[in-house]
Amino acid sequence: MTDARSRWLAYRRTQPPPPPRTRIDIAARGLTFAVWHTPPVPGTTPLVCVNGGLLFDHSLLWPALASLAHTRQLWLYDQRGRGASTAAPGAAASRIEFDAGDLVALRQALGVARWDVLGHSWGGGIAMLTAALDPLGVRRLVLANAVGVTSRWLRPLHEAGIARLQAQGHHDAAARLSAMGVDALHAPVPEAHADYTQAYFPAWFADPAFARGVVPPRALSVTGAHVVARLRREGYDWTERLGALRASTLVLHGSEDVLPLAEAANTARVLARTGVSVQFTPLAGAGHNPFWEAPTAFFDSVLAFLSSPDPPEQAPPDP
Repeated sequence: MTDARSRWLAYRRTQPPPPPRTRIDIAARGLTFAVWHTPPVPGTTPLVCVNGGLLFDHSLLWPALASLAHTRQLWLYDQRGRGASTAAPGAAASRIEFDAGDLVALRQALGVARWDVLGHSWGGGIAMLTAALDPLGVRRLVLANAVGVTSRWLRPLHEAGIARLQAQGHHDAAARLSAMGVDALHAPVPEAHADYTQAYFPAWFADPAFARGVVPPRALSVTGAHVVARLRREGYDWTERLGALRASTLVLHGSEDVLPLAEAANTARVLARTGVSVQFTPLAGAGHNPFWEAPTAFFDSVLAFLSSPDPPEQAPPDP
């Protein structure tokens, strides 16, 4: 198999320049959201992309996902209190469930009758919760290396990340994580969460050479720090909540992600029990960012899924 950088460069050479984006500011739920969209593509359902990280803005997914905009309209946005979107008063009350509600409100404010939703990492959690909250507004759901439906994966990820950083020669980053300790992230201190996320970043890659060529992003967000600290401190279980989800779902996950592939397989099983059509697709040789490390397989899978005929309506099984 070729290395990840070669795969990425080869894919980029097949793609035309990204289409233009337009920024608009949208008022919803008493906040102002920074929103970007690409030109409409007649005859297709628009696709909203939800970035992960909980501290970051939409730039984690643009231009990474720009090739999707050649075949459908893309919507991207900054979550509340991140990037150029305003923060709500009383950030200490912030929860990931609020982010899901925001996405429903944005769809309504934009006048979009129905869209597909793609969520990456923690954005996959927002996407799942949104699809359950807004079943009539979400046609298809794509989960790209999404977090699990419960928080059981979260604490082991700390040691797994340190082990991968050490194995790949990122010894300084591994030492920084060890010195901080995962319990330090139970407090909503923006600088601590930014330091930790930046040090952990290379561990998300399967190919250490590719990781060394990417500058670890850094972001400070009071809102994001409160959201992620609450999730780490209290844990979560969305199993019951996701019973309301009705969108056909593609679960994509890099086989070499430090966030275990088994979590994605479990997500697929949980969603299938609701009666929706679920497709589980591991992506060989990719880590947490398959749109970089396995771009052809990633984009082919997403486009094939979004373009496939809608399955027959199914009622959820009896409990």
